[in-house]
Amino acid sequence: MQFANEFILVAGAMVTFAIFAGVASSRVGAPLLLVFLALGMLAGEDGLGGIGFDDFSLAYLAGSIGLALILFDGGLRTTREALSRAFSVSVGLATLGVIVTAGITGATAWLVFDTGWPTALLIGAIVGSTDAAAVFFLLHLKGLRLRPRVAATLEVESGLNDPMAIFLTLAFVAVLSAGGGALAGANLQATGLDLALELALDFLWQFAGGLFFGVIGGALVRRAVNRLNLSPGLYPILAVALGLVVFGAAQSLGASGFLAIFLVGFTLGNAPHRATNEISRFSDGLAWLSQIVMFLMMGLLVTPADLMPILLPSLAISAVLILVARPVATLLCLGAFGYTARELGFVSWVGLRGVVPIFLGTIPVLENVPFAHEIFGVVFIVVLTSLVVQGWTIGVAARLTGVELPPRPRARSRAELDLPMEAGRSVLAYTVDPMSLVARRPMRRVPLPAESEIISVMREGAVHQGLPADGLKPDDFVLLLASGDKTAQFDRLFGARRLRREASDPVTIDFELDPQANAAEVAGLYDFGVTPHEADRPIADLMRSRLGDKNLAPGAKLALGPVELVVLAMEEERVTRLGVDLEPALPVTLVSRLRMRAADTWRSIRDTFFIDSSGN
Repeated sequence: MQFANEFILVAGAMVTFAIFAGVASSRVGAPLLLVFLALGMLAGEDGLGGIGFDDFSLAYLAGSIGLALILFDGGLRTTREALSRAFSVSVGLATLGVIVTAGITGATAWLVFDTGWPTALLIGAIVGSTDAAAVFFLLHLKGLRLRPRVAATLEVESGLNDPMAIFLTLAFVAVLSAGGGALAGANLQATGLDLALELALDFLWQFAGGLFFGVIGGALVRRAVNRLNLSPGLYPILAVALGLVVFGAAQSLGASGFLAIFLVGFTLGNAPHRATNEISRFSDGLAWLSQIVMFLMMGLLVTPADLMPILLPSLAISAVLILVARPVATLLCLGAFGYTARELGFVSWVGLRGVVPIFLGTIPVLENVPFAHEIFGVVFIVVLTSLVVQGWTIGVAARLTGVELPPRPRARSRAELDLPMEAGRSVLAYTVDPMSLVARRPMRRVPLPAESEIISVMREGAVHQGLPADGLKPDDFVLLLASGDKTAQFDRLFGARRLRREASDPVTIDFELDPQANAAEVAGLYDFGVTPHEADRPIADLMRSRLGDKNLAPGAKLALGPVELVVLAMEEERVTRLGVDLEPALPVTLVSRLRMRAADTWRSIRDTFFIDSSGN
């Protein structure tokens, strides 16, 4: 009983201290995952805590559950658009890319360590995949907004590449356990052909089985959430519990439970269901707790004194992995899909290693593979190096490669209420920021998203039904009715904006327009001039006439008065998607700054003296 009490005390204290340490470390830009890992080492037997922990079985169990919960949360937050945009390229990076990375890294391990090829390739297989937990957390925690294709590629790849890494790890562990022969427990003879066939069939079942369990399980989980009448607090528990059931069933039958639970989360997150906010918040909290516990536990497993003999060879493996293996794999898998050199460079650099390699590193120890503890130590050093070198420099790398987008305005205060699932809509509540577009512009020039309306406005204690005659003012409290996928657009309208001083990415927009919309109507909405000849033409034709056919391409921009139109996509020389940037960036010059200031001053004077209180 005393041990149980002490365990609860120590566990609670470590998690609490990890949270406070993470808050403090964010001021110097240290990756939170690195902080959690370092705290686990400090609490270990060679650290200040002196806690002796070497239960690899418990670590494997906790790692499996924790990683499953993190992938479930990652699936919830992966949009259908992101998956469709990057699925094909991400599958290549998650399969062939892992094999290439594992092969190059394994060859390096064979050179720096006096060991055989199976052991060296096992090291390469364990560190061959990017870590979903590290990618999801480090990208989102640092508040990075990346080019959509780059962000989608990294997130989808990290969610899909676990099956290949796990498959390769188990395959080489089985080979070593059988003394270099066939897979453990296989009925085939130990011949090269039999071994290759067994490996191929095993991988196909892992991937295909993971897809099957994920798609079917996701549909059943969503149906259960929508059909059962429960207390609101039980819906997130039900969703997570059923996700773990799918994970466990897939794993028990030899399929990839990690892929399955990612797809369960993806299915649930991209379809209307009950208790949307409750499930999202609960899953986010569980993912955080899993991340903290996993890194603390993995840090406890390591004895720093045992790492010193293998430190230099492990650093050499880390260097080759970061500087050679990952870039080569990225170039082979993405080079033919139109990625720019800068995009390839960033995707190569964000080949983050995190808790998944450490989790996989426990498998050789549990299977009593020769050199197992040294393998775990090598993997730990590789992960630590990745978090320090790559995790600490993600923001710098995004800026240097030009894949970072300007941050979207954040609403000062937003609350969200779920309506009945059948409605497909939600109620949003905002406090109007003085620097937001809705406060700085007449409402007739603020394009509210389609299928949305203002329900009421509270101002100085008085409630106005609908939009007041004088528009919205700073500190107004606004209730809106909107479809669920318009939250980001409302955040841009109600969030504080500052005049941007740096050139933006070609896809930085505030809203999308219909390319066939009448040019005169668009001009009236956004206050720019068109000629009589252009007035009755589609806005896409206006862009073509002003830019010319040679310059009309995805990313092309056309400045029109106070806004900028951006071509987002084309098919057969026809503009299919068009966006508008309400506050386009200008070069950082004295002239541009004066132009900005003059334009703002004129709009302020015009809105004050030439527009009546009704906004006309």
